[in-house]
Amino acid sequence: MSVLKRGLRAAAILSAPVVIAAAVLVTTQPAAAADAKGVWARPSGTSRIQISSCGKALCGKLVWLKNPRKDDKNPDKSKRDRPLLGVQTVINMVPSGDDSWKGKVYNAEDGKTYKGVMELTAPNKLKLEGCVLGGLICKGETWNRYR
Repeated sequence: MSVLKRGLRAAAILSAPVVIAAAVLVTTQPAAAADAKGVWARPSGTSRIQISSCGKALCGKLVWLKNPRKDDKNPDKSKRDRPLLGVQTVINMVPSGDDSWKGKVYNAEDGKTYKGVMELTAPNKLKLEGCVLGGLICKGETWNRYR
């Protein structure tokens, strides 16, 4: 066997463990959670919320309303005269699994705060739900990423 062939064979034998180790490292890295931060639009097109970090959680505030109005359904009478723009509607959502979070959701349509769940169902789809009875009954909708 020529010196060149022996050198190539030795290089192939030595590089095989490196390739295998690299493949193991790539396949055993934990998957990064998808990013729910950004601006999301309600399917009806009537509002948009901006989801951003608030400590170790995610929070969301109303940043656009098709028909701006006041928070007139709020149970706190002192808040009924404030504009809804800027009001936090997604409250302290902490990770609860891959691409999902649990926290609270304020529904300005009825003035109530519910236990909330949020799940990124696709890169540009965010399912938001408010729940009662300890999470037995949930109602919500899937919002679309606006930007």
